[in-house]
Formats: sequence, C-alpha cells, structure tokens
Amino acid sequence: MLELSFQDPDRLVAVAHALSTRARVDMLQLLSTRNMNVMEIAEALKLPVSTVANNVKVLEAAKLISTELVPASRGAMKVCTRNYDDIRIAFNVEKTVPRGRLSTYEMEMPVGHYSDCEVHPTCGMANVEGMIVKEDEPASFYHPKHIGAQMIWLRKGYLEYLLPLEIPANARIDALEISMELCSEAPNYDNNWPSDITLWINGVEIGTWTSPGDFGDRRGRLNPAWLPDWSTQYGLLKTWRIDRHLTTLDMEKVSEVRVDDLKLIHRPNIRLRIGVKPDAVHQGGLNLFGKQFGDYEQDINVKVYYATE
Repeated sequence: MLELSFQDPDRLVAVAHALSTRARVDMLQLLSTRNMNVMEIAEALKLPVSTVANNVKVLEAAKLISTELVPASRGAMKVCTRNYDDIRIAFNVEKTVPRGRLSTYEMEMPVGHYSDCEVHPTCGMANVEGMIVKEDEPASFYHPKHIGAQMIWLRKGYLEYLLPLEIPANARIDALEISMELCSEAPNYDNNWPSDITLWINGVEIGTWTSPGDFGDRRGRLNPAWLPDWSTQYGLLKTWRIDRHLTTLDMEKVSEVRVDDLKLIHRPNIRLRIGVKPDAVHQGGLNLFGKQFGDYEQDINVKVYYATE
C-alpha cells in the first residue's frame, strides 16, 4: 500500500496528477493483471502508442509504475509494472506530522560541479555546444571547464559532490531524497550493457542500482542537435530515499541504512559520491545527464524533509 500525507506534499501532488485522467487510471487497472509493454497497452486500450508513452512517463514520475527496458526484435521495449495495489491519503495533519512544523529543503546541483573524481576511459563530458575537453583523457576532468558539463561519462571510478545543507540547527531530519538520470557507459552505446552503480552519502554506502544498459536506440528528448545518433542518448531517472527506517530506490528497499546513519545534523554540506566499485560484478561505467541532455530536465535533485519545534 502507498500511504500519502502532507508530510510529502510534492509526492501527493505528483500522485494526484497521475490519477487525474481516465487514460492513466485505465492503464493502472490494466497493469493489475500482468506486466505489459507500451505496444500491448496501446492495443488493449485502443490508444495511440505516443499517447500511452507520454502517460507512462507521468505514471513513472509519480512512482506508481516502474519500467524496465528489455531486448526486442528491434532495439528495446519498455515493460511496465504496477507498484501498488492500494493508495491511502491522510489529510489529518495533526496525526501525520510527528512534532513541530514539517519543512522541505531543496536544491539542484549541476552535474558538472563535482568536487572530486576518479576517472578511467572511456570518459568525457559535453555541453549543448559540444565536447568540453579531450575525450578519453582522465586528466581533463580537472580542467576548470568541467563546471559547465551537462553530460558526463566514465567507464570506471566515481564523481563526488559537496551539496550545501542549509537547515535550522535544531531540526530533526526525517528523510533525504536524491534523484538523477543515469545509465551505463559502453563504447558508442549498447542497450544490453549492465553496470552496478553505487551511491554513497557522507562515506556511507546506501545502495546499488544495476543499470541494464547504455541507451542509444532513440534520441534523448532534450539532446542538442550536434550529438551523434550513434552515441549514448538517454538514461533512467532514479530516486534514492533514506528515511528513519531504511533506504529505498524507486520505492523498493535496497538497504537497511537509515537517515540517522548519515550524520547530517550540524553539517554544512552533504558529501555525495556516485560511481562503480572496483569489485562490482558489472563494471559497465556510468553516464550522468544534466538538464539539457537525456529525457529529464533536471540535474542532481536533493530534498531534505525535516521538522522543527
């Protein structure tokens, strides 16, 4: 069951929006029987494929469904899975807010503003005008131009960011959410190229996502015209949430790490590292997309939910 309340107003609005059209409600009802790809949904509901694809994005953004790209006769197809059987919305604020006033601190960190890195080829970075530095040259990642990057890729290593944390000193942090668009890194692209991409916060490993591939079967929605069709085009939007009980990735449990384990109180920043461990089973690298590349118009988004007296 999905439980919603005023503790997470953004989530509540996203779910309400996702349920606001008959087409999306019909799609959720259809997915109660089995997992289906976009073509099957379109055929069952007698809707254009483009309409279904757009509605799938809305449902996925609200985390009511999850999708997976699987190999097809031509490229890959997106298979949809419904995440919840029931949704409960609690409007009684006094019962849902444990103490004090609940607030949200939000910030967006440009993908090029990393503070540290370890990089191995294939690697590079680009912005809307073209390549920023020499490709496959790790030393170039320390060039000052890196702050303007809107797409970064590396085969091995990590990127680390210092994210400012500006909340009251007496705050009690209830949850931390971090989202970004990611995929694997293969030469040119390869939709079947798994990679174990791990996230750390303040030195604590919070979870690993196995990206199924480096996606290039179609152009990314936001990509500039200069980007070649045969290169990486888009990623998947992934959201890690660490609360007072556990860590989830797209609402699925990935570890027992709790927000208190991150020692966020009295810190001026959050140290975020994203990378591929040297001993990972699938060492397929990573692509990180900013708001001007890929499918999602965002950089690294951070939300901190906290309560004060």
